[in-house]
Amino acid sequence: MNRTFDVIVLGVGGMGSATCLELARRGRRVLGLEQFPLAHARGSSHGHTRIIRTAYYEHPGYVPLLRTAFAKWHELEQLTGRHLLTACPCLNVGVPGSELVEGVRASVREHRLAAEELTAADLARRYPPFAFPADCAAVLEHAAGFLYVEDCVRTQIDAAVSLGADVRAEEPVRGWKAVGEGVEVTTDRGTYHAAKLVVTAGAWATRLLADLGVPLAVMRQTLLWFDAGGRAADFRRDRFPIFIADVPGGPFYGLPAVDRFGVKVARHYGAPELPDPAGVTWDVTAADVAAVRPLLSRHLPGLGPLTKGQVCMYTVTPDRHFVVDTHPRHPQVAVACGFSGHGFKFAPVVGEVLADLALTGATTHGVGLFSARRFVG
Repeated sequence: MNRTFDVIVLGVGGMGSATCLELARRGRRVLGLEQFPLAHARGSSHGHTRIIRTAYYEHPGYVPLLRTAFAKWHELEQLTGRHLLTACPCLNVGVPGSELVEGVRASVREHRLAAEELTAADLARRYPPFAFPADCAAVLEHAAGFLYVEDCVRTQIDAAVSLGADVRAEEPVRGWKAVGEGVEVTTDRGTYHAAKLVVTAGAWATRLLADLGVPLAVMRQTLLWFDAGGRAADFRRDRFPIFIADVPGGPFYGLPAVDRFGVKVARHYGAPELPDPAGVTWDVTAADVAAVRPLLSRHLPGLGPLTKGQVCMYTVTPDRHFVVDTHPRHPQVAVACGFSGHGFKFAPVVGEVLADLALTGATTHGVGLFSARRFVG
């Protein structure tokens, strides 16, 4: 068994699988280590669908990365012949002056994005299932859609393996350390060596990157699906948008009905911050369903009973921006963590950035916003 590689990647979810693929494309001997089965449901890269959008309310600095991410998802579809990304407009709605609406408007202005300002009357006419108050503010962005998340992870892994990557599942990492200018990684099955290391461990970054100097916390989140009932046609993706709603009890987000489980709805943030993933419970409870009732009862009254639920995790930073950087004390180690519940869509461009950082220590992509050093001092 080979135990020496050019690069080792710890964690093969969305970001790790993209990094393995990018490194393999560049001809590097790469080992990807995953503690669970591949494309599993015990992290952050699952739940059937994930939103991708461009008019990013979180910060206009994300928009160039999103444009690259869209292109790379389409490139991956072309490379593999698999359908991964479905176009669908994204409705952003809230009270006038809200962080969501004003943030979307800022990105639209700065990057000249395609978007429409809608009134409550416009919403009622175009999207009858919604019931928002007359004084709401809404922006509909067109460069948006959703990704089939597990399929994306599997496709990235399969493509990486086809190019020579060695991806090993159900092999938990017990620790890593810098050894000279290289690294040593210890798992339940032995010790591996490499010139470079990439850590994309999701919620387990709280342990594997404890010395990074970044205050990370884990937030348990639930994904819920509700029956579309007698109005199923109104919730098809050709008639109903992806949405983000900054309303009392939220913010919330949702996606149209794309299968028999109906409309997907979740609350964004709002849960307690935990020190690590050990505190996460994986069963959906009545309290989880009750948390989305303010949205359903006031703004989506036509939905039927719960059909399905899943639990996932956010790994959050204090400012809710990512960390994508080299390790401050170990330049041979690239890190990506703290995706704070909005990172999956960026996976292919993050994989490219991490390959750049691991191999050269720098990247041409604008990732200064994500410096690990911003939390020091």
